[in-house]
Formats: sequence, C-alpha cells, structure tokens
Amino acid sequence: MNAEQLLSALRKYAESQGFEINPDEKIVDFVIQGLLKNEEKFGYRYCPCRVVTGDKKQDARIICPCVYHKEEIRSMGRCHCGLFVAKSGRGEP
Repeated sequence: MNAEQLLSALRKYAESQGFEINPDEKIVDFVIQGLLKNEEKFGYRYCPCRVVTGDKKQDARIICPCVYHKEEIRSMGRCHCGLFVAKSGRGEP
C-alpha cells in the first residue's frame, strides 16, 4: 500500500467513526510516512508517535488506528499524533 492508498483508507475509517483527518497536510504526511516506515521495518503500521517495545501483544495496541485514538479525540480533540481530529477540523475539543 502506498501513501495515497493508506490516506484514502484512513480517511474512510475516520469518516465512518465521526471524526476526520487533520487538515494540516504536513502533520498528515509526517504520520503517513511514519506508518509506512514502521510497516516496512516491523511488519505493522505502528503509530509513529508511540514506542514499539518488541512485545507483540503490547505493541498490537499501537497499530494504527491505535486503541487510544477515540478517547484522545474525545478528550483533546485529536489523537496523540494528530492524524485524526474531531469534526471541527481544528484539532480542538
């Protein structure tokens, strides 16, 4: 999967969940590139803002979209890495 395909899939996922992709293209590009690099290096699209421990069970929680993103969007208006944001589009609650 290339960057464009990944972004398209993540955009569809975000829309289905009631949030959206960050309108800041620099942030999105950074995160997408990080996801693709982690997939190449580790075999999974681990969130680039999280630390990969090597424990497959623990690390499964940080495969994008990670288990933390929905609560982070609810509490902060965006996920930790800034890829997903609340519908306002500003990354603020």
